[in-house]
Amino acid sequence: MTLPPEQRLARALSRGGGPLALAESCTGGLVAHRVTEVAGASAYFERGLVVYSNRAKTELLGVPEELLAAHGAVSEPCARAMLAGLFARTPARLAAAVTGVAGPGGGSEEKPVGTVWVAWGRPGAAAAQLLRLSGTRSQIKAAAAEAVLERLAAAAAVATAMECPA
Repeated sequence: MTLPPEQRLARALSRGGGPLALAESCTGGLVAHRVTEVAGASAYFERGLVVYSNRAKTELLGVPEELLAAHGAVSEPCARAMLAGLFARTPARLAAAVTGVAGPGGGSEEKPVGTVWVAWGRPGAAAAQLLRLSGTRSQIKAAAAEAVLERLAAAAAVATAMECPA
């Protein structure tokens, strides 16, 4: 039986590779909630920011207003800038940022409901991915949180294996 990603993340980060920080928009803190559902999370979880508004993204993470105007909050440049802001403002060695359109409104032809960008990684080694999710608002938020946790668990496992070879 495969452990849920937050359990795998906890297992990897308890061996090193943290601290972990999160910046969440469309998931509204759901990723942080799942991380903190695991007993002992305080050993590796530094902080989570819910940056729902553009102003919050700018004030708390340093996402340039020009970037938001040019690409929008639901974009790869914004997700990467949110992640970079975490690394610049926290001691995180592993982090993730998520921004998207959970619906039911707010979508557009270019960025329909279910469009979600995730950025994750370590300082100097980040990745970003576009997700196209479907379902209700709750289902989209849950699927986005699951995707973030899966990517973090994989990144933490690789880093732990490199730092602590068997």
